[in-house]
Amino acid sequence: MTFNTEERYTQLTSASLKRKSSTEGSLAPPSKQTKLWETQRVSQASVDKVVLKFIVQGLPPPHVVQQQGFIDLVQHLRPNTNVMTRNTVVNKVTKASIEMRRKLKAALSEIEFIATTTDCWTAHRRSFIGVTAHWFNPQTLQRSCAALACKQLKGSHTFSALAGALNDIHTEFNIREKIVRTTTDNGSNFLKAFRIYGQTDENNNPEPVGESDGEEDDGGQNDDDDEEESVEGVEFVDAGALLDEDDYLEYQLPKHHRCACHLLNLVSTVDALKAEVNPLYKRVSRSTFAKCSSLWNKSSRSTTASEVIEDHCKLQFLRPVATRWNSLFSAVERIVRITREQGEGALAAVCSELDTPKFTPVELAFLAEYAKTMSPVAKALDVLQGETSVQMGWLVPTITLLRTKLQQLNIASKFCEPLIAALLSGLEKRFGEMLTDPELRAAAILVPKFKTCWTSDENILKLGLDYIRSHLDCQAENHVSEGSQSSEEEDFFSSLKKTSPLETTQQLDAYLGCPRDTAEVLKSFPAVCQLSLKLNTALPASAACERLFTVAGLIFRPKRAHTGSKNFENQLLLRLNKAYW
Repeated sequence: MTFNTEERYTQLTSASLKRKSSTEGSLAPPSKQTKLWETQRVSQASVDKVVLKFIVQGLPPPHVVQQQGFIDLVQHLRPNTNVMTRNTVVNKVTKASIEMRRKLKAALSEIEFIATTTDCWTAHRRSFIGVTAHWFNPQTLQRSCAALACKQLKGSHTFSALAGALNDIHTEFNIREKIVRTTTDNGSNFLKAFRIYGQTDENNNPEPVGESDGEEDDGGQNDDDDEEESVEGVEFVDAGALLDEDDYLEYQLPKHHRCACHLLNLVSTVDALKAEVNPLYKRVSRSTFAKCSSLWNKSSRSTTASEVIEDHCKLQFLRPVATRWNSLFSAVERIVRITREQGEGALAAVCSELDTPKFTPVELAFLAEYAKTMSPVAKALDVLQGETSVQMGWLVPTITLLRTKLQQLNIASKFCEPLIAALLSGLEKRFGEMLTDPELRAAAILVPKFKTCWTSDENILKLGLDYIRSHLDCQAENHVSEGSQSSEEEDFFSSLKKTSPLETTQQLDAYLGCPRDTAEVLKSFPAVCQLSLKLNTALPASAACERLFTVAGLIFRPKRAHTGSKNFENQLLLRLNKAYW
């Protein structure tokens, strides 16, 4: 037994020694742990590129690269690396901006239909005009967008100044002939700029360019006497006066569209006030909102009041902002939610501790009905201010459905019947022309999500379908004439040729009968898809430009108010157009 144990021990130890000697002979001695910068060599150019991305995406001031903490961070991650100076960063931002514009122009040159939004923004005693571009990828039918400009405006914001700035931006990117519509707010300067220099007015009718642009009547004289009259009745005029005379042909602007969200906001604020012509509604409304205003003011001005509200209501009140869409509805909805979740006692306790007037049961019932009445308006506004999925064809169905919902609420309304009447009147006043526009109705029909299901009125649908059929025929004729290389005689009769085995009218009927409601269905009907892209590229609201200014505010802060307008625009456009540099 002992012999077996000793023999076994000898065998194990000899095997271990053999393995150790073989390992020492075949493997090199283990090295110490390698550092990150030793395993992956990072060039100076790649470090500069990452730092530039940090400046553009993080939006810090360029002089952050000269702070010792930033220098220590970079050199700790990559020793023996030089950190760019502020001037180098600004130069690289400028070069990157030039490259970004070049790529963006190349991308826009391949797009047939483009829509723009524009607005003005003032901050720290400087004014800017922003422009965004939107289009559909013809292959994927996905929405794309880009920021074109955020240029400083000097002087008064007159209609001619805005027209000149927009014309310069459109010309810079070579998209003036491609823009189907430009969406702006309802500022009088924008409206006049497009009324004077735009292609069409709000009804898409040609706008006269001047009061005396026609020739005067010759009094019935024959053409044969023109030459004699020009010799005998010579009239000398001041050439300088003729050159200085504005003939409204200096700029060319595309079709104009008023921002639907701005119009809805006017309906819910300005037009809703007309409900106070009813004395009962006026008395309940004013007493209720006076108590709400007292609560909102206390909660925003006192930290003690905020703590009291938090303890009793578990939520804070929202204070309305005059320039913020849906803010009054959101503030009222929060009070109604607190009452529903925490009970009326919680709101009464807050009013008691803050020494504000308490709400009566009638006033609480009015707030609940007010929130229920304004909810469809707020939802419609949220829908129309979208950007990636919303198209111009969403406008008419959204407003049509909004009117239907308000009419249904009117049946069971107890307090807000005058408010509903005022809202319906405001919708008719501000959207009446849009709802009867054949082009906008056709755009709705060419959205697969809606087709013809958004209304049961056959007359409304007929006007849109007639518009589609007429433009499909024109589109087919233009396609044949452009692709034909035959003689003039054959070109004259080219409209008699068929563009494809499936006629355009048959494509429309097949599209309307297709059960699918996704954008992919348009790919099966090329003629319908082409017209849909033309009508639905535009956006119903200018909220995209508002988002541009939101990012601009992160750069143009009070401590950076002296930033050059060009450097500011370069950094902003690089931040928003990440796909093009």
